[in-house]
Amino acid sequence: MKYLITIIGPTAIGKTSLSIMLANYFNCEIISCDSRQFFKEMSIGTAVPSNSELAAAKHHFIQNISIFDNYTVGDFEKEAMSKLDELFLTNDYAILVGGSGLYVDSILKGFDEFPEIDPSVRLDVNSNYEKLGIGYLQQKLEVLDPDYYARLTKENPQTLQNPQRMMRFVEVCLGSGKPYSSFLNQKQNSRNFTPILIGLEAERNVIYNRINLRVDSMMNEGLLAEAKALFPNKELNALQTVGYRELFSYFDREITLEFAIEEIKKNTRRFSKRQLTWFKRNENTKWFNFETPYEEIVSYINSKK
Repeated sequence: MKYLITIIGPTAIGKTSLSIMLANYFNCEIISCDSRQFFKEMSIGTAVPSNSELAAAKHHFIQNISIFDNYTVGDFEKEAMSKLDELFLTNDYAILVGGSGLYVDSILKGFDEFPEIDPSVRLDVNSNYEKLGIGYLQQKLEVLDPDYYARLTKENPQTLQNPQRMMRFVEVCLGSGKPYSSFLNQKQNSRNFTPILIGLEAERNVIYNRINLRVDSMMNEGLLAEAKALFPNKELNALQTVGYRELFSYFDREITLEFAIEEIKKNTRRFSKRQLTWFKRNENTKWFNFETPYEEIVSYINSKK
């Protein structure tokens, strides 16, 4: 039997340190599924593991692509599943860790198959979005897939504000001539491992305090200079993320630096709430306080064999 120990939870909760301790205990390797840490040009603002952490356990999918690459969750699923097949040839354990719920689900459940979309459709949708804004995408989805639009409005309203996701929904509808939702849950994905889900949590004020301290630490480590170097490419999808977007507004002289830092903290706190909402949907997760001794978590994992 092969086991995929999956560590989830909000940002800044301690997933990286726990994953390294477990990797050393089970003598196995780590698959990162933090979509912000894929990009080699982004280190400080994505809290990439330090050199000493990377040296303490073998990691995969850390700074493996460029912000200029077109990389999807479907690409990640294929590559990560191939890597897991390789790892499981010589080990009964592997660790999956990260805060990107969609990417975690792509490994645990598989990803739905969508038809190839003509690149011209994508360019047209992107052009209209740049001219008309997020409202254009919302209106198109409501017309092209009203059931899915209603579901998002009720269950996941923040997705309606996500340009990258919304452009994908609309381009599939336009390119296929069918509702995006018609392609969901059509394929049963088999997995050759048993997932063991470990969730880390804390009181909300504790999580928020850890986030505030992390942002201060990032600024001290040079986040401002990192964001400045990326500023010429601020329109790239990869850079539409908390920690960079706010500093780009500062560089554009729209807000002060002090306000930008407070916005990073506020938006990261909001992000952590969305992460918990997503992860709490999975009833198979065993939740531990973030200060739980790792030996207790090891005992739980061993009890699931």
